[in-house]
Amino acid sequence: MQDYTYPSVYLSYLFFFLSSIGAVYFFMRSYKSGYWGEKGEEAKYRMLNDDESDHSETELKS
Repeated sequence: MQDYTYPSVYLSYLFFFLSSIGAVYFFMRSYKSGYWGEKGEEAKYRMLNDDESDHSETELKS
């Protein structure tokens, strides 16, 4: 009889390690892009303002 405990434990540790590395990678990438600064929400408000202006233009055309 073989013990399959070690391969499954190592596989789960490998998965946790890769997930952690991925989270750190995307955190650093978003930090470099400026999403964590004081103006991090500016892109969202710019998008919302663009949507409002698009709706007002289409309402004027109708």
